[in-house]
Amino acid sequence: MTTTLLDPTGELAPVERRPIPKPATLDGLTVGLLDISKARGDVFLDRLDALLSERGMRVRRYKKPTFTRPAPIPLIQQIAGEVDVVVEGLAD
Repeated sequence: MTTTLLDPTGELAPVERRPIPKPATLDGLTVGLLDISKARGDVFLDRLDALLSERGMRVRRYKKPTFTRPAPIPLIQQIAGEVDVVVEGLAD
């Protein structure tokens, strides 16, 4: 099965991609929380961090410098090397 992903940055044609398998459980995984730097996204991620940490999960926090641009490649590489799954915190 493929999924059509729409890129909000101005794509000319949608991209067909096969989604990666999702883990059956988060047990034993490190969860990354990415704040995209929109107002109050940190409030959501703070709460999620607390809930995951209460369950004994490892959590790492990251923040984009600005929500107006994609995450810098070094940040993406850092996240990919340090965590198993990522949650992005959006707000408005």
